[in-house]
Amino acid sequence: MPIVSKYSNERVEKIIDNLLNVLIEEKAGADLSLMCLGNVVTEVLTQQVPEKQRQVVVENFTKALSQSVNTTTK
Repeated sequence: MPIVSKYSNERVEKIIDNLLNVLIEEKAGADLSLMCLGNVVTEVLTQQVPEKQRQVVVENFTKALSQSVNTTTK
């Protein structure tokens, strides 16, 4: 069953493009890009997700990331 987002594709793509453009401008390789994005994820989780919900959000995020990577490599 596909997941329906409450955000428009256009908004999501615009934010992704902005994030990627910063990484490109900084000439960040895969390792630095992933480290920076991981730190952003950690910051979002600790600042915007209530502590009682963090573990569930982390598990859902991890599952979605894994599914996304596995889907794009097939």
